[in-house]
Amino acid sequence: MQMKFTRTVLAGMAAMLLSTALALPAQAAELRMAWSQDATGLDPHTQTAFSSLRLLELIYEPLVRLDAKLDVVPAVAESWSFSDDGLTLTFKIDANAKFSDGAAVTSEDVKASFERLLDEATAAAARSNFLSISAIEAPDPATVVFTLSQPDAPILVAMATINAAVVPAKAIADGSIATATLGSGPFVLDQWDPNAKEVLSVNPNWAGGDIAYDGITISVLPDETAILASLRAGQTDFALLNDPLVATLVPNEPNLQLNAVPGLAYNVLQLNPSRAPMDNLKLRQAISCAVDRQDILDTALVGEGKVTGPLTMPAYASDPSTLFCYEQDLEKAKALMAESGVDGFTAKVIAATGEPPVASAEAQVLQSQLAEIGITLEIELMELNVYVDRWLAGDFDMAVALNGGRPDPYPMYNRYFTKEGNLVKVSNFTDDEIDSLLQQGRVETDIAKRKEIFQKFEARLAELSPWIWLSTSNLYTAQLKTVSGFESSATGTLFGVTKITLAQ
Repeated sequence: MQMKFTRTVLAGMAAMLLSTALALPAQAAELRMAWSQDATGLDPHTQTAFSSLRLLELIYEPLVRLDAKLDVVPAVAESWSFSDDGLTLTFKIDANAKFSDGAAVTSEDVKASFERLLDEATAAAARSNFLSISAIEAPDPATVVFTLSQPDAPILVAMATINAAVVPAKAIADGSIATATLGSGPFVLDQWDPNAKEVLSVNPNWAGGDIAYDGITISVLPDETAILASLRAGQTDFALLNDPLVATLVPNEPNLQLNAVPGLAYNVLQLNPSRAPMDNLKLRQAISCAVDRQDILDTALVGEGKVTGPLTMPAYASDPSTLFCYEQDLEKAKALMAESGVDGFTAKVIAATGEPPVASAEAQVLQSQLAEIGITLEIELMELNVYVDRWLAGDFDMAVALNGGRPDPYPMYNRYFTKEGNLVKVSNFTDDEIDSLLQQGRVETDIAKRKEIFQKFEARLAELSPWIWLSTSNLYTAQLKTVSGFESSATGTLFGVTKITLAQ
């Protein structure tokens, strides 16, 4: 059966936003934002830090995006269709889609973008999500055709990320992507003072409709209590908060509103199974049994979240209590340590300052818990850009991380845990059964069968314990009560700022 999806325009929305914008006083024509962590780079295809993605998704667009309900909706593409055999995926590009310099987005830009993603030399963060693409054709400027080597059930979800942004073919050719931004998204980056501020103006060529203000100035304030103070003083309109302790203070403020939504991202202790003694299965399992996940959640995240297994999306997740050793069992942990033949050891755990702000606290609780089975953890805190480089290189014994979640398990984990995964160096772990289950889930289109496959995947991953999954967090934004219209998303995207209106 052929499936086709098209763009639906909400009549009157643009007129309503425009009339609101025109009614605003001059000082309200700018949205004043704040966040605690700055971007680490500008290349949408290679960035992995949340702080970078949050900025770049305001500037670039993928072919499709996820809405607040996590449904795939149009972005650069206005429609798409699969062939009956599922091996051809055809997109029609929105005739109004333009880059911020006024140039039309064409199929050649899409083709060049995905060829760049698939080029190993690019080191694209999402490369392994698109290995089923065997050919890309651009038969006319408004049409791009992907030929697939096999059915790929989650490919649309995989494409709905800024790591699959459509960038200008000319920017690829001249090598400017990492140093200058030129996207088709809602905003243009006019100024970037690293670790200080970003200034964005509305892209007049954006095909997504009118925005009710002229631009955004983002202040980078590493201390989130300073962000809260700025909100209280009315100096900031809208802010991203990562620290749950600060977020829980917002509802006490009469002029502020807190937006909170359960996130798909997960807090995790990543072990490095390529380094002894983490190459020992019994030792990894002992660590899993020694960890009290609820205690870490209650202590480091002040209870703001929930204990999770590897799969964080409701459609596929198992009850964590059914997974291997998901409640602390010190006796079992000590028995597994004895079976491992490892009589205690010292390891370094790396953690970033600022993203997430709870990483240091998580590391300290883990340090205390693992001491119970003779493991001495030395905590190594570092700036985010240094951490990301170490993390991408797999240069750690253990790492406290906050990794992104997706609505589908395959694009969430194939890059880490398949032999062809482009981030397998981060996990330093492969397993034939894990690899096979991921591939089965990729080609299976029956929802019930996919759930069965991925629950087997989740159970085995938890049992093999290359990583120790801890919890999901709530995602927070805070705003003045004069701000309205923002839509939160479980992915953490701030694309919803395009719907904000500012009252007088």
